Amino acid sequence: MVKVIGAHSTTDKAKEKYPVIHRDISWLSFNYRVLQEAKDPRVPLLERLKFLAIYSSNLDEFFRVRVANHRNLVRVGRRTRQQFDYDPRAILKEITQIVNKQQEEFSEIFSRQIVPQLEKHRIYLKRRLDLGHKQRAFVEQYFDENMMPFVQPVLLVKGKILPFLTNASLYLMVHLKDKEDGKKQYAIVKIPSDHLPRFIQLPSLKGRREIIMLDDIVRHCLSRMFPGYDILDTYSIKLTRDAELYIDDEFSGDLITKIRSSLTKRQVGPPSRFIYDREMPKALLQFLMETFNLKREDLLVEGRYHNNSDFFKFPDFGLDHLKNDPLPPLPYRPLESGKDYFAAIRQQDHLIAPPYHSYRSVVRFFEEAAKDPDVTEIKITQYRVANQSRIMNALIDAAAADKKVFVFIEVKARFDEEANLEWGEKLEKANIKVQYSMPGLKVHSKMALVTRKEAEGEQHYAYLSTGNFHEVTAKIYGDFGLFTVDKRLTAEVARLFTFLKTEIVPQQKFENLLVGQFNLRSKLEMLIDREMKQAQKGKPCGITLKMNGIHDEKMIRKLYEAGRAGVPIRLIVRGICSLVPGIPGVSDNIQAISIVDRYLEHGRIFIFHNKGQEEIYLSSADWMTRNLSWRIEAIFPVYDENIRKQIKDVIEFQWKDNVKARLLDEAQSNLYREQDAGPVIQSQLKTYDYFRRLPDAAQE
Repeated sequence: MVKVIGAHSTTDKAKEKYPVIHRDISWLSFNYRVLQEAKDPRVPLLERLKFLAIYSSNLDEFFRVRVANHRNLVRVGRRTRQQFDYDPRAILKEITQIVNKQQEEFSEIFSRQIVPQLEKHRIYLKRRLDLGHKQRAFVEQYFDENMMPFVQPVLLVKGKILPFLTNASLYLMVHLKDKEDGKKQYAIVKIPSDHLPRFIQLPSLKGRREIIMLDDIVRHCLSRMFPGYDILDTYSIKLTRDAELYIDDEFSGDLITKIRSSLTKRQVGPPSRFIYDREMPKALLQFLMETFNLKREDLLVEGRYHNNSDFFKFPDFGLDHLKNDPLPPLPYRPLESGKDYFAAIRQQDHLIAPPYHSYRSVVRFFEEAAKDPDVTEIKITQYRVANQSRIMNALIDAAAADKKVFVFIEVKARFDEEANLEWGEKLEKANIKVQYSMPGLKVHSKMALVTRKEAEGEQHYAYLSTGNFHEVTAKIYGDFGLFTVDKRLTAEVARLFTFLKTEIVPQQKFENLLVGQFNLRSKLEMLIDREMKQAQKGKPCGITLKMNGIHDEKMIRKLYEAGRAGVPIRLIVRGICSLVPGIPGVSDNIQAISIVDRYLEHGRIFIFHNKGQEEIYLSSADWMTRNLSWRIEAIFPVYDENIRKQIKDVIEFQWKDNVKARLLDEAQSNLYREQDAGPVIQSQLKTYDYFRRLPDAAQE
């Protein structure tokens, strides 16, 4: 769905209309790029299975949050829907059409491409009718010993027996016939994939690797659950429920209590998607709709198996040649090997780029601060952290050493609310000052500040990042992190932490950081305006933006205006891109690509030509309305010339990528950029090799 937007000014120029793609339609286009990786024969076979898992996991969250929100708008009626500039019914219809088409392709990729390739490597997914005698005995024994307590078989009686369908759990609908009177009826059985592995290795002949899915073990053993019945057929189903907590706009009351209360309701929310096997007869589907009070718009068709995110756990049998070649994280020696950690940061700024670089230098930042007797205070924002976090443990150690520790915990980080609350309790028990979410806002900035007593006086050490303090995702998310003692930055980071701690608006303005709720949007607009003025004078100019998503209509309008003024604009957008590049007379000067590869592109980079004196910023902020208007973000400039060069080099690798780059356009065709006669450039491999070859002297 492409709509047009117009400005609210009365000037002729502002009245012009600009095209935008609805954010959720654009997101589905991004998720299709993930699915493209699953069907790309250049991707190693077992990695293709992982991309099926990523696609499915993404789609589950999409339905639990975004689609659930549209359904709620439909339920509340026309009056409330008039507040929005789109029809949620129309969006739901378009979403369903797109997802149904993608699901058909998903099934085709799996059954016609991946399964035959697995068999070429003597890996076989077996169904119950394909089992040999020994395998049947194995399956039945496995069922009796491991599965029987969890399957919960229930005969369905309309209007009398109605089992509760647990969110995202797998079930089999069973069509039965009584052996005595021939009466037919339905039953439901749970597939216990929440308790047991989804893929079970079968006893096999030497050289063969045979697997059966848990679903088919249940199918095979149905007669043991329903003695006295003939099993006529089975069909898989799954229900996902609304996962939104609806607390983002809370301004009063105990926010933490409200979040805890909402978390208990998440698993029992209204349906957001009912998935069923496309082979299911219409009569059974109608029975299910009546039994579980489902509407036609709740339904989504898939193949024989659901919860395909379980492909993350598909056994690899030690076949490493069917995976990506390993890229071991590179040690960042200036901060990992040096004896005087803080002296290295005082000497110069340092940039790390996980997952290409090891995350040890970040962990060491906190562990050194915890044990250094001259460190007096540590401050950090927490959005998402690992369950087993050395960083959080270092903070606890610091508190035990009588250092002041302040942690701002954003408990409204979706699907991490419970984990963040648990960490908050642990930190509070360690006598750490913990501040929780601000009403109506999310704190999304990723920063830490260490205060240390030194001969010259008190010294601040800052770590500013595009990604979370998360040791696990640092292995797969492409981010940047900056260590600095530059007072232009550390003084403003300290000022921002004071605001987070007290909610008292600082009297001094932010001159270097671009901070949400203060100067972020206005400064970005000023930077674009400056390039426009250069273009209007016929002078060199340009903007390069890399981010996860761009949806804010004011910023999209601003970029359209800049492009029409003659500013060449390059966009590298991994996910949602509501801006439409390359439209004659509207966005001729705007080009956009998206890169989906082995690592999740997560770092945000903003580069403005600035009369040849480029300004380069790193950030955790996308150009979404939520980031620019409803979050505390911290976009930070990069001053060190060596680091600026590294960032520009990495951006150029990405812009020239001709292996994993897709062209973004109005049709959302996701065409791969064609390779010309030049070199083959896969930007993530190129970036790894770049940092591997970078001499230590360039990092010191």
